[in-house]
Amino acid sequence: MKPRSIDRGAPIEVALVIHPVRTRGAASREPAARLEEAVGLAGALDLQVREALLAPLRAAAPATLFGAGKVDEIHALCEARGVNVVVVDDALSPIQQRNLERAWQVKVIDRTGLILEIFARRARTSEGRLQVELARLDYERSRLVRTWTHLERQRGGFGFLGGPGETQIEADRRLLVDRIVKLKAELADVRRTRGLQRRARKRVPYPTIALVGYTNAGKSTLFNRLTHADVLAKSMLFATLDTTLRQLHLPGGRPAIISDTVGFISDLPHELVEAFRATLDEVREADVILHVRDVAGPDSQAQRADVDKVLAEIGIDAASGRRIVEVWNKIDLLQGEARDDVAERAVRTGALAVSAESGEGMEALLQRLGDLVDEGPELVFELAAEDGEALAWLYRHGRVTAREEASGAVVVSARLDSQALGRFEQMRPLAQIRAAAE
Repeated sequence: MKPRSIDRGAPIEVALVIHPVRTRGAASREPAARLEEAVGLAGALDLQVREALLAPLRAAAPATLFGAGKVDEIHALCEARGVNVVVVDDALSPIQQRNLERAWQVKVIDRTGLILEIFARRARTSEGRLQVELARLDYERSRLVRTWTHLERQRGGFGFLGGPGETQIEADRRLLVDRIVKLKAELADVRRTRGLQRRARKRVPYPTIALVGYTNAGKSTLFNRLTHADVLAKSMLFATLDTTLRQLHLPGGRPAIISDTVGFISDLPHELVEAFRATLDEVREADVILHVRDVAGPDSQAQRADVDKVLAEIGIDAASGRRIVEVWNKIDLLQGEARDDVAERAVRTGALAVSAESGEGMEALLQRLGDLVDEGPELVFELAAEDGEALAWLYRHGRVTAREEASGAVVVSARLDSQALGRFEQMRPLAQIRAAAE
């Protein structure tokens, strides 16, 4: 008799996705779009979504979020469809989550828990794992359940008056808090290290550019297109989690550092924003921020508001005049009048319409970046013809706009920021430098 092979694969989890539609107050996004996004999040966690539905919610019930009738209806649906995981696309309190699990007899996960689980799976670097673990522990601190009650120390003190000793749930909570304190200390070291790295980069000095945007807007595809890198770029929510930095060559040969960061999403858990603050500091300290938008998506405007909200949480005000450039990606998916309308609006608003997939608009984007990182007036440098070192330095640290050779000298027109200009003057104190003629 041939022995049966053992299936070592993870069991398939059958999921029901519910998006509560609050009837009071204006929703910032279309309920159908939110439901589709929640289904995408569940798919990113390898859940087999068997049913997805919108659930009107006039008033949230403190105990179960939904009313008694809707709770019974969903319970019957879970049994009929063989569901063992219910995803509620909303924030659930620990009491609501526990009561719904008891009523439906299935595992219940809310939007915050779902996003945290995806992040936990996608984290690759040690820094990313630290950040995700801290966020998960922060989230789970109020969701501890009494599982190992037989391990409790039931009585303390002496005689009949001794009260109950430390329960297992109290011990778990204490261990969890201790772990959180340790993780915060380790992440403080990470932030300190990143700060040192940023200061070292500023001494070079290379301008820094950060890509931000809603998840699945095409940031990683744009990053690969600009830098010729091979960062994972998939049509998947949160395909990229860990920050990646590469060198980018701007027009005129000047190098810059560009970073691809984690994508944002509506109702991004506060725990994640706090835990990923070390990573998001790369955005806050950048010279230029590229806000990549999926302009072909139906929810582009609402996604923009969600990204602006997260930027505000880390101290970046989109309306403050900071050098934030909107990059309207995926124009290759638009046709006819829709494409013409986007191109017209981009010109009117100062945005750049591009396709990271086909490469359309990349030249204009690089030109805009070159203009933004060039600070100070255009200067003219007169160099000796044999001074190739100084000429190469100008190409490396500035933006050369013109070059002429005459009578044993090289006349170079270039833009340098104040720090680079100071370094050049120290290196070549006798060089002739003047402002370019208007």
